[in-house]
Amino acid sequence: MSLSGPELIFPDWPAPAGIRAAFTLRTGGVSRPPFDTCNIAAHVGDEPRAVAENRALLRAGLSLPAEPAWLKQVHGHRVVDLDRQASVDAPDPADAAVTRAPGRICAIQVADCVPVLFAAADGSAVGAAHAGWRGLAGGVLEATVRALKTPPGELLAWLGPAIGQPHFEVGEEVRAAFLAADSGAAAAFVVNSRGRWQCDLYVLARRKLAAIGVSAVHGGGWCTYADAGRFFSYRRDGRCGRMTALIWID
Repeated sequence: MSLSGPELIFPDWPAPAGIRAAFTLRTGGVSRPPFDTCNIAAHVGDEPRAVAENRALLRAGLSLPAEPAWLKQVHGHRVVDLDRQASVDAPDPADAAVTRAPGRICAIQVADCVPVLFAAADGSAVGAAHAGWRGLAGGVLEATVRALKTPPGELLAWLGPAIGQPHFEVGEEVRAAFLAADSGAAAAFVVNSRGRWQCDLYVLARRKLAAIGVSAVHGGGWCTYADAGRFFSYRRDGRCGRMTALIWID
C-alpha cells in the first residue's frame, strides 16, 4: 500500500481501537543507492538530508502526532520507558521501547532482525522490540513484556519482516546459546551442507513469547533477504538502509 511517501505494511492483527502501527518498506523515499530509496536510519552512512526527508515523508504519510523515539540499537535487552523520558531522544543504548501515553511513538529500525510490536488488549499500553538472535538470546522480549506491566495473556504481539531461515546461516555458538535455556529451540535450526545451521528467528521469537505467556502472536512469514524489491537486508547487501516498525496510541 502506498501513501504520500514510504510504502507500508500495516499489521494484520486484532489490535484494539486507538492503537496504530505500521512497517516501512524500502520504497517511496528519496535516498540514493545503496540506501534506495526509503532509508529511515541516520547511522548507516546515508546523506542526512535524505534521511530527514524520508522521516518527514513518513510523519506526513501516517499523520504521526510526534517524532518517533529513534533508539540507539545495540542488539541488547535494555528497554526505554518513553513515559519517563524528558524527550523522545534516547542517548543511552536500548533495543526496545514502551509507552502508556497517547502520542508517543515506539520505533524499531531493522534490516533482517525481527521487529516485534506489542499492544495491550485493552489499548492501555504499547511497545516495540528489536529482536535479532543476540537480542532474543539475551532476553529482549522478556524485558519488554515486563516493562509493559500488563499480564502476558492480555498482550498481542506482531512479528514484522525479518530474514528467513533459508538465508540465515549461523554457527554452533548461536544454536548452543538457545539450547542452553530451551532444548526445544532445536526446532529452529536445520543443519546445512557446510555443517553450520540455518536459523529460524520467527520460531525462536514465538517460543520466547509462548514461554512467558504471550499466546496471541501474529505476523511473520516474510523474508527480507529473498525480497530485494521490498526490503533492505544487511545479510544480503552489507551496506544498506533500514526499515522501521512503529506503534503508538492515537
